[in-house]
Amino acid sequence: MTVISAQNLSLTFETNDGPVHALKDVDLSVEAGDFVSFIGPSGCGKTTFLRVIADLEQPTGGSITVNGVSAQEARLNRSYGYVFQAAGLYPWRSVGRNVALPLEIIGLPRAERRERVEKALALVDLAGFGKKFPWQLSGGMQQRASIARALAFDADLLLMDEPFGALDEIVRDHLNEQLLALWARTNKTICFVTHSIPEAVYLSTKIVVMSPRPGRVTDIIQSTLPRERPLDIRESPEFLEIAHRVREGLRAGHSDD
Repeated sequence: MTVISAQNLSLTFETNDGPVHALKDVDLSVEAGDFVSFIGPSGCGKTTFLRVIADLEQPTGGSITVNGVSAQEARLNRSYGYVFQAAGLYPWRSVGRNVALPLEIIGLPRAERRERVEKALALVDLAGFGKKFPWQLSGGMQQRASIARALAFDADLLLMDEPFGALDEIVRDHLNEQLLALWARTNKTICFVTHSIPEAVYLSTKIVVMSPRPGRVTDIIQSTLPRERPLDIRESPEFLEIAHRVREGLRAGHSDD
């Protein structure tokens, strides 16, 4: 089943300094259960494309559907969870109440909120931390709480905008492993923005390489790695070959300027 379908998608921002062409003629399909990473230089439109999926930005050309309907309908149907670059937890609310906040806003009954929060925290290995406050958690744990907040909707689509970019490499590796385990347990469709080639290759079933602005898709790489991926798979010839192709795709995008 096709979850996301973009055809000739373009987006131009009008600014005081003239038009900014953020995306140009993007054609892409994301299938149910895919883990798709978007990689490219800063300003290439990775986050913009994620925001178009989420109906936070509207394209100026082409079309996009999410679960077979418009991005606006998908947003109103609460078809996705969104994880931002920063955890964005309110310091005066406990972890559990942070995770529950979107559920409060949409008016779910207290008992259902409690059940969903407990389930979401368990999925990110934070069971028992619901009464803690964000300042009592490490940076990695705060980001896991942010993921739990997105999971609380129980949507089949998870949009993640470089959620581990600000974390040190050891914590990032651990969260990459946990995210793969979460994906295996839930079989959600994940769209993931990153600047890291090893992270993109390690996590993904499909890697979308994007060019500098205007953002275009220069390569779509289907991963041949097995779904079970210990960290040391990153030293395997197969992993290094995919990483090399990603790097070449990034170089090709720059040479098109």
